[in-house]
Amino acid sequence: MSNTIAKLQFITHPTENSSPAEQARQVLEGGCRWIQLRMKKHSDEQFLDEAEKIKALKSKFDFKLIINDNPELAIQSGADGVHLGKQDCSPKEARKLLGNNFIIGGTANTINDVIRLAKQGVDYIGLGPFRFTSTKEKLSPLLGIDGYRSILKEMKAQNIKIPVVGIGGVKLNDVEDLMQAGLHGLAISSAIWRNDSIAQSTLEWMKTIELTTISTERIS
Repeated sequence: MSNTIAKLQFITHPTENSSPAEQARQVLEGGCRWIQLRMKKHSDEQFLDEAEKIKALKSKFDFKLIINDNPELAIQSGADGVHLGKQDCSPKEARKLLGNNFIIGGTANTINDVIRLAKQGVDYIGLGPFRFTSTKEKLSPLLGIDGYRSILKEMKAQNIKIPVVGIGGVKLNDVEDLMQAGLHGLAISSAIWRNDSIAQSTLEWMKTIELTTISTERIS
C-alpha cells in the first residue's frame, strides 16, 4: 500500500480568493496527485458540491481524492479514501463501512497513537504537528524534528511499517531534515495555497521532495 500513498499530499483550505476545487486544480497542474478535501465549517451539501467539482478533474489528472473526517461523505462523494482525526470514528469502524478498497489514514501525535492506529489497520499515518500552524484548531503538542525521530525510531523497533506523513507547519526548507528522519512524505496546506502561484509552489515542493528522497535512498 505504501506505493499508493503519495509523498506530497495537499490539504485544501477554503479562502476568499480560492475555493478547494480551484486550489485542487492548480495543485494538480503543479504535479501533486493527492488531494485531501478539508472543509471544517461547511454543510454536507457544500462539501459534496466541492467534492464533485474536484472529482471532475479526474478526467484530466490521475489522483487520489481523500475526504477529511467523514466516512459517510467519502462514500457519497465517490472518493478514494478518508482521513480520520483523533476525535473522529475509529479506523476499524470506517473499514467496516468502506471496505478494503478505500484508503484510510489516521492522525497521530504520539507513539501510542501510532500503535493504536496500526492495530486498527490504517493505510498511512499523518503524524504531527511539526510546528505551530494556524490552519488547524485544537493543536496537539508540537513534535519538532526530535519528536519525529523518536517516534520513527520506536516504530522501527516495534516493526511497524505503515507509511508516515509529516504534517503541521512544515516549510520548504524543512523537507530535507524531515525526509531524512524517515518520513514517507509530507502533507501541506497553507505553505502552498498562500503563494501567488499555487501550481508553481506545488512544483517546487514536488521537486524538493523527489530530490531529497533520491539523496536519502543513496545514503541508506
